[in-house]
Amino acid sequence: MTAPVAAPVAATARDTHTHRPRTAPPVPPRKHARATTAAAPESVEVTARRRDFSYAEAQHTPDASTRVTAERLTERGVVTLRGLERIAPNLTIQSINGTASNNFYLRGVGFNDFTQNNMNPVLTYFDDVPFIYSAMADGMMFDLAGATVTPGPVGTTHGLSDTGGEVLLRTADPTEDWHFGAKQDIASYARSRSEAYVSGPLAQGLTFRLAGQTQHGGGWQTDPLNGAHLGDADLWALRGKLQYKPDDRTTLTLSGHFTQDDSQVVAAVPIHRLIGTQALPDLAPQQAEWDLRPQFAKLIGRSASLKPGEHNQFWGADIHFSHDFGPATLTSISAYNVGRRAEYTDQDATALAQADAYRTIVSNVFTQELRLSSSHPSDRLQWTVGAIYERSRMNQNFYFDYTDYLPARGYLASSTFGLNQESTSEFGNISYRLPHNITIWAGLLHQLDDRNITGLRSVIYGGSTLNFHGESTAANQFADQAGISWQMTKNAMLYYKMSKGFKAGGFSANTTQVQGQLDPFRPETVLTYELGFKSDPIPNSLRINGAAFYNDYHNQQILGTDLIAGYGPVSEITNAPKSESWGFEGTIEVRPVERLFVTQNLGWQRGTFQNFPTVNRAATNAYYAAHGVWKAINDNFSGVDMGQPKLTLNGSAEWRQPVAQRYSLDFGPDWLYRGSQAMTPGGTGFYRLPPYFLLGAHVSFRPASSHWQATIYAQNILNRHYFESGGQATTVYMYIPGTPRFIGGRISCDF
Repeated sequence: MTAPVAAPVAATARDTHTHRPRTAPPVPPRKHARATTAAAPESVEVTARRRDFSYAEAQHTPDASTRVTAERLTERGVVTLRGLERIAPNLTIQSINGTASNNFYLRGVGFNDFTQNNMNPVLTYFDDVPFIYSAMADGMMFDLAGATVTPGPVGTTHGLSDTGGEVLLRTADPTEDWHFGAKQDIASYARSRSEAYVSGPLAQGLTFRLAGQTQHGGGWQTDPLNGAHLGDADLWALRGKLQYKPDDRTTLTLSGHFTQDDSQVVAAVPIHRLIGTQALPDLAPQQAEWDLRPQFAKLIGRSASLKPGEHNQFWGADIHFSHDFGPATLTSISAYNVGRRAEYTDQDATALAQADAYRTIVSNVFTQELRLSSSHPSDRLQWTVGAIYERSRMNQNFYFDYTDYLPARGYLASSTFGLNQESTSEFGNISYRLPHNITIWAGLLHQLDDRNITGLRSVIYGGSTLNFHGESTAANQFADQAGISWQMTKNAMLYYKMSKGFKAGGFSANTTQVQGQLDPFRPETVLTYELGFKSDPIPNSLRINGAAFYNDYHNQQILGTDLIAGYGPVSEITNAPKSESWGFEGTIEVRPVERLFVTQNLGWQRGTFQNFPTVNRAATNAYYAAHGVWKAINDNFSGVDMGQPKLTLNGSAEWRQPVAQRYSLDFGPDWLYRGSQAMTPGGTGFYRLPPYFLLGAHVSFRPASSHWQATIYAQNILNRHYFESGGQATTVYMYIPGTPRFIGGRISCDF
């Protein structure tokens, strides 16, 4: 799948050559490929050239990746990771309780990491640096050069192994000439987003780039009890790059970034009372209730006026080094990232103190990758070998206010633990171009992973203190990939590949009451079969790409339920011994007439558990409601749908009208549809998130030079009331509502 808006040639070169191959070796590029690569320093010119069909070289790469330019990200309002689901098929990204942490589902592969201490099956990368914990990407989505979403198992050519795929984000590089720019976006609910950058030379071979952003306002929720306002952003971030090129074969880049996020979060709304007899609040759209008791505020050391929100600080630095030795290119990527988080969420979604939660997380991640690759894309033989070391450390403190959760609890509680993790991976990939434009390839990955949880203590203030001994888990696994591609014609390619993915196990550390809750969940593996094609039947007028897939799971990691006697059901990440999923995705880009450009992404998927014995949470809650006694209702969800949205659609249409020969007026709609989603295995009724459809539109005015642009836009123009995610903390089932209609204006300049 490809992006509908043009990128500079350099963006194509970086994605298909510098870091080739993402999922498989490309068919060797045409004769102009070397010149394309040489244009890489001009990658900052993301708005100066607009071609309808971007990433032309990627059409010869056998993968199902969605490649998106910086311009398209801006047009679709993608300013956070969650926004990427607007431009890629079969992708769902959901906030954890409205916070900056996200759960990813790509082709249905993913899981709900409510404990926020595990690696996601879909990894996020910034400039080839893996962000093990997705929250560390908070505030980083600015001054981008483009994005790539790759589904399916990865890891045989770079980075870390996982089972679902990866989101690869490119930030803009320093330039050899002076450039600067700024962007101001103002919208409904006093929302303001500002960006600026400056880039240029410092000395011979030495260039720099400095960029920053701020976000303020935009809160659209109110509390009907007191009229309090909620949801305002309060974020600022900086990124700096220093690049040194002593010759045309060597590049050294030093990058650093810092984010301070004190934004309020979106509060959940209660959908159904599971425990107790208190009436749920009657809330209108854009209303929510929350509360913070002074005693709880004192315990966590925050002001009694605190609203649900973040108090996060992220920073990091990385060093990229590459040198072309002639027959091979050496690449080294060293990175260190730190996160300090504090977030308050009201997880009973009412003014009662039945599940008010406050979490602090201190974490750091170090990664070191070395990669040696063949240097000449035109050679028949292409190869990559490398290794990556990754180490992370985390400490969490998790506080709950259960004061109004009577008669079951009625107390303040906390859990504290540490997490240590370390992994080493070696990988290799080789491809060979046979006669008749046929290419075969194979890749192999080996990974060692060790992790342990330490010092876990659960405290009931004024009551008991429970101390638990540490647990550990280790994995020693292989993953691999093999495939074949055929460039049938100049503008049509067919490929088939098989990929085995591996993801290490971990722990569900959350309100722990018994030692058994710390039993680690096992690693998961998935064997994926994929058949795809890429075609430009009418070059520069029609592009059709598609892929079909089948996933064979073993020990799929999934959010399940455990029942603690006298305490109630608690969520835990567990394993479904056997499951499967299948589906397809496609992209159509078409220019039916000279001034109209339309793109449509489509994703469809199904999945079922073949063997998954666990506690049936819905039935267990129903039994308690009827009898007032907790009894585990066990079930095997064999044959039950896995619950991921079956159909996802997103796309846009744009009419480009010349005005007075020197200007253009671009306007059109965009749309997004996501099917219903079961939030618990076998979930029906309120346990299934309703489907939704969103419509947006924009009008942009720009000169031919594209040095500046003015845009008026609308998001959720129909003002649909919808929900992005949902879940259960204790007494109620709750949904996280999506944003209402936003109407705004944006002006930007680049010189």
